[in-house]
Amino acid sequence: MLTTTLVLAALLSASAPAAPPPGALPSPVRAPVRVVATLPVYASLAKEIGGAEVTVMSIADPGEDAHFVRPKPSFALELKRADLFITTGLDLELWVPTLLDKAGNPDVLEGGRGYVSAHSGIVLLDIPAAADRSAGDVHIYGNPHLHTDPLRALQIARNIAAGLVRVAPDRRGVWESNLASFEDRLHRRLFGERLVDALGGPTLERLALSGGLTRFLGSQQHQGRPLRELAGGWLKQAEALEGQRILCYHKSWAYFEERFGITCAEYVEVKPGIPPTPRHVARLVELMKNGGVRVLLAETYFDRTKVDAVAQRGGATAVVVPVQTGARPAVGDYFGLVDVWVGSLARAVGAVAHP
Repeated sequence: MLTTTLVLAALLSASAPAAPPPGALPSPVRAPVRVVATLPVYASLAKEIGGAEVTVMSIADPGEDAHFVRPKPSFALELKRADLFITTGLDLELWVPTLLDKAGNPDVLEGGRGYVSAHSGIVLLDIPAAADRSAGDVHIYGNPHLHTDPLRALQIARNIAAGLVRVAPDRRGVWESNLASFEDRLHRRLFGERLVDALGGPTLERLALSGGLTRFLGSQQHQGRPLRELAGGWLKQAEALEGQRILCYHKSWAYFEERFGITCAEYVEVKPGIPPTPRHVARLVELMKNGGVRVLLAETYFDRTKVDAVAQRGGATAVVVPVQTGARPAVGDYFGLVDVWVGSLARAVGAVAHP
């Protein structure tokens, strides 16, 4: 009986977890990184990279014009607690300095380890010859609506990942793994599965950013077939947009235009933030009726009755889309957002071309 008791005691001792050494502290539970973004789309990208390791909030509302967000004390409090702050870093969010001053968090000030400038590493468009805001809300550093191009959105995601590495280097593996997954998904949604498998996403990205992708795909073959036939995803869907001229309400789409070959021939706003004059509207109506411009693209935060009135006067189709994630159930992430842009415009252009 004694022998059996000793054997059982030995077995239990061997299977029990080892007690921590005297004075040792328990392993800490890893707290999520607190991320605050100016725009919902930046928050969405941060969630893609951070996953369960981050908590994310956006200052601007999904249906709000980011130019005119009103700073609230609660926003400053969120920034005070933040580990990482994501902003465009140009002059889209002119309300940011006020919030940063009130927050008093040196880590998320420009130059701090928790400050992420979304535009870092991105070639900007529409840089004005003269820095002068006297004629309206002109972006003196260049067009800040970066995320309308999927490849520039990918660079924003890379900037966010770099920021997360700075504030939480112990989780570098998580950030880099999630970024690699997002990069592959975006390449495949933009270029199509077959084209990515044939050439690789990074190669296609370099060609697209250099402006040589269309020419390359038209001149090269793969296994006896023109490479262009392998294109899929948004690139294939947007073939109907190439060379088309449309009317745009606001100058939000410069990067989208460059990526998909469509052109905003004119803008309803003569200058961003300044309502159009009757004379300007009359000129736009003439362009729509006699200039072959039959689609008007507008953002959801503009007054829909005004958008429809301009389009109806010119006999054009109004395409009204969100520019931020979360504005509609179908745009819960960045991929859904681009789906809406490309799909809505392709259908409208197709309907005009083949009524």
